[in-house]
Amino acid sequence: MTIDIVADLKSRAVERKRGNTFEWFSVGQELIHHWGRTLTEGDNTLFTTLTLHYNPLYTNADYALAHGHTGAVVCPLLLFATVFGLSVEDLSEAGGPFLGVDELTYLRPVIVGETVYARSTVTDTRETKSHPNFGIVTWHTTGFDETGEPVIKFNRANLVRKAQ
Repeated sequence: MTIDIVADLKSRAVERKRGNTFEWFSVGQELIHHWGRTLTEGDNTLFTTLTLHYNPLYTNADYALAHGHTGAVVCPLLLFATVFGLSVEDLSEAGGPFLGVDELTYLRPVIVGETVYARSTVTDTRETKSHPNFGIVTWHTTGFDETGEPVIKFNRANLVRKAQ
């Protein structure tokens, strides 16, 4: 019975293309990444513990309040990883090596419980002779809060597969 169900599901499955190819991107193109993410106390506590970020600003709301914040501060590396992750579906999900991040700037502390969103702008596309099935795409990504205030910005680049 189970084998019949699996075979039926496989026969009806439709392969869905993931990500975008090099040719899809153009300089100046803006992508608004659609999900957003609320950074919870659990996220922050687990991340700071697993990465050994024991700054009390990240785990002690009283300490953060005493130092001028309105609550515990989200670990900056968690903020970066979250905003970067929000962009993956649109920018690099099709595969291709990650080439790096430049000009990472934290614009203000994010407080536990805030929701962050992301958008990216294509700043450069170029061919590469060393990997003819790929091109290099560079994006400027900005993370912002629910009011639209920027909280983080950075540039990143990837080798992006070309359409075959």
